[in-house]
Amino acid sequence: MKKHLFLSFFLCLLAGLNGLVLAQDFSKLDQIADSLDIHDKFMGNLLIAHDGKIIYERSIGYHDLENAEKLTKESRFRVGSITKMFTTALVLKNVEDGKLSLDQNLSDFYPQVKNADKITISNLLQHRSGIHNFTNDEVYMTYYQNPQTEEFLVEKIVDGGSDFEPDSKGDYSNSNFVLLTFILEKVNGKSYADLIKENITYPLKLNDTYVGKSPGLKEAKSYQFVDGNWVFEPYADMSVPLGAGAIVSTTEDLAKFIRGLFAGDIISQHSLELMKEVKDGFGRGIFQYPYGDKKSFGHSGGIDGFRSQLGYFPDEKLTIVRLSNGLNYNANEIDLAMLHSYFGNEVDVPNFTSVTLSEEELDQYVGEYSSEQIPLVITFVREGNVLVAKPTGQKDAPLEAKGDHKFEFSMVGAIFEFAPEKGEMTLKQGGASIAFKRK
Repeated sequence: MKKHLFLSFFLCLLAGLNGLVLAQDFSKLDQIADSLDIHDKFMGNLLIAHDGKIIYERSIGYHDLENAEKLTKESRFRVGSITKMFTTALVLKNVEDGKLSLDQNLSDFYPQVKNADKITISNLLQHRSGIHNFTNDEVYMTYYQNPQTEEFLVEKIVDGGSDFEPDSKGDYSNSNFVLLTFILEKVNGKSYADLIKENITYPLKLNDTYVGKSPGLKEAKSYQFVDGNWVFEPYADMSVPLGAGAIVSTTEDLAKFIRGLFAGDIISQHSLELMKEVKDGFGRGIFQYPYGDKKSFGHSGGIDGFRSQLGYFPDEKLTIVRLSNGLNYNANEIDLAMLHSYFGNEVDVPNFTSVTLSEEELDQYVGEYSSEQIPLVITFVREGNVLVAKPTGQKDAPLEAKGDHKFEFSMVGAIFEFAPEKGEMTLKQGGASIAFKRK
């Protein structure tokens, strides 16, 4: 439910492939997991499954850091926007049963929403409604930890208005799936939690998957890495994200879910094709991720300190799951390491060593930098012996010094290369290289 810093980009698993080997070697993946643990880069569970059989599982870090309880494969995580796949399956099931239509207008349920007579159920599923994303508003942070009603949330969505003409383009909005939650409850006369149980978790025997309430005993706590330490991240009340992000699950259950989804155990193959239909980068409650010439489908998630990824390669019958309750690294690199290991490609073990610079050395990078390539201004300040990047309108990013005028913000895979004598800086991220000049 959250956005990345600096450059907003979807997880894109692009890599060269050498072909699948008969026996996968996960030794380097274990080395990476060990290093992530030692250097406080990641806490969470990883899983790789082929044709329903788990071939790699790993737990890293703590379920409850304060009580020194380690994560196990049974640990449950808030999965954030992976929930949208569950919600979409419910909607398409209702379409199959004749309770809803993809062409049905939002005005049948919420005429007070701007452009409701132009917005369809399909538009909501595919992020083409134009409805403003209520979680982007600053006021969201004032109420997200408290129980909220349908009336309150709909009022916030109505107040947010429209960002563009319906069906003119796609833009991610959690508001769409909150509205879909209430619509599902109206047409069925049941709670969203009961619908998930009756149509998905019970039939697929997902015993550790449910719509969250107050954190349970088996649920991992979430953390942010702040000033060199893991710090507890307060919980959102699940009455707020609902069908946009309220599911709690395990790596194994999510692997069962997506396999069942693609096997036709929840919705028909026709409905699955509708789900996979991509327009302007958006499927209906699902994304398409490439890995070389191979193609996976799934969704990422982020809520509180939790970060998650679920992906399925239909042709290879391959599933990867990453659930995290603490992240201080670029999660995309972890996903790539899992895929490289499975497909027999080169796996690089990251070097997390950093250098210590004096205050005088850091001062040469301080200043405000702008770019002619993108409308982004980044101010660099020194806080003690740490260089901190302050991009306009975004959170501060403390950087790790790597030497040779190079700094890294590993959380989003951003590298900053300075040429202080010229007053220049180059930001490298996601394959892009953007030049900045100090003002």
